[in-house]
Order: sequence, then structure tokens, then C-alpha cells
Amino acid sequence: MNSKDYTYTRIEKAIHYISQNARLQPSLDEAAAHVNLSPFHFQKLFTEWVGVSPKKFLQYLNTSYLKKTIHDTNNLIEAAEIAGLSSQSRVYDLFIGIEAVTPNEYKTGGKGLNIFYGYHQTPFGECFLATTERGICSMAFITNESKENDLRVFKNKWHFANLNENSDKGQEIINSIFYDTFNPTQKFHLLVQGTNFQIKVWEALLKIPQGGLITYQTIAHQIKNPKAVRAVGTAVGENPIAYLIPCHRVIRKQGIIGEYRWGSDRKKILIGWEAAQMDKNQELILF
Repeated sequence: MNSKDYTYTRIEKAIHYISQNARLQPSLDEAAAHVNLSPFHFQKLFTEWVGVSPKKFLQYLNTSYLKKTIHDTNNLIEAAEIAGLSSQSRVYDLFIGIEAVTPNEYKTGGKGLNIFYGYHQTPFGECFLATTERGICSMAFITNESKENDLRVFKNKWHFANLNENSDKGQEIINSIFYDTFNPTQKFHLLVQGTNFQIKVWEALLKIPQGGLITYQTIAHQIKNPKAVRAVGTAVGENPIAYLIPCHRVIRKQGIIGEYRWGSDRKKILIGWEAAQMDKNQELILF
């Protein structure tokens, strides 16, 4: 386990402990002891990784904060739609283009495609990445326990494609997504398998701005199918490309974060991390 993954594992363990014991309001000393660190080193490690203190981070996971973020995000998206600009969508179109496989490719499990896959370290744990000449076709956070089964499921989904393990092919993409500085010319192409309904849901997810949160009900309205809230939830849970298609930004209307395909603790961390980045960017603008 390298240092980045080790750091994330400790952060995830601490967030899980604090969340599970929220009513008892564990102290910094107690959280630090849970991950076998001194309070000083835990605070330092956490702040270096997230950008804010553990206490500040927890404020981003507070129900009141989450409800306010839902409200603000809805207003932002609605304002763009009223103006006829769909500005959030346009902004995201600069970075991410999504393409569905053809009906025949869907039926035949990607026959004729060459797919390279591998495993990579990210700030949010180990990640599986698969790419084709037409774009990223899978990205998923994994654990040692899920690794073998996840690969089997992936191979079954793309069973007629030419599959080759080669981590070098994907490392540059991982660096661009998680580690490199902003590059306005960088665009990520996604190639996904899905029903028409799923594609609509995943496209709606791309309109959620970084740091924003919306509900399953909002997505159902956006795709003009307001009664399909449960189906929307299923489609969100089947998102094949973690992080870039930001399904972690969908929570319950009560301000409850809820489940996540790659772990509820990781979802909390992603939401808190993005909120911290938005706050830091706002401070840079103000000062």
C-alpha cells in the first residue's frame, strides 16, 4: 500500500468512526486514537489531505448544510435553464463527452472493441480504470475484497471485447483526473453501455456542478419523468464511471447522504472534500 492509499484508508476509517458515533460527538483525541495517531499528527494529516480541519469537515456533512446545498444547487440549475443557457451543462461539456455504445455493440458486449484496463492509486483509494480508443468505459473504486468479483462483472459486461491488462495505458488519464493542475484543453470522453433511460440519468448527473448536491426527485424532473424516482435511484446506482459521472452528488431530500455504490463512507468523503475545495476557491476569489 503506497502513502496516498494509506492516507486515504486512515481518513476513511476516521470518518466512519466519527459518523457512527456522531451523537456522542467524539473528540479529536478519540478520533486520532481510533486510527492510531497522536491528535497532532491526525489533525495535520487530515488537514493536509482535505484542506480543512476534521471539525470543519464535519460541518459539510451536517444535515442543515446538506439541505442548503441542495437548495442552492437547484436554484443554480433552474436559473441556467430559465436563461436558456444550460450553463452548467455547457461547462461540463468542455470536460466530459458521453457516448453510448451502438445497439449492436450493447447486444454483443462490445464486440470488436479493444479495451485496456488496470489499477491505479487515487486520493480516494484504489481505482479500476478501463479505456478504449473511443474513451473511458469503466472507472470504479475498489477494495481488496471486491477486486476479483468486480473484474469478473466487468469482463462479463464486455465479454466480446478484446480485453488487455495494461495499467500504463490509463495512468496518464488518472493523473489528469486526480493529480494534474487544471488544463482547459483537457476533455474526457466516456463510452458507456446503458438503456436510454440510464443514459438520460447519467447525462443529468453531469449537470451537477462540483460542490453541488441534488436529489433523486430533481433528476426525475430534469429527465421529464417525475414519477420515476425509484428508477432514477437504480440508474444512479448503476453508474459505470465513478467520479467523472458524479453520482456521489445525489442525496436524499431530507439531507441524508445515503448509500453509494463504492461505499457510503467514500461518498461522505467525496462530498466533504468537494465542499472544502469550493470554500478554498471562494476564499481565493475574496482575497
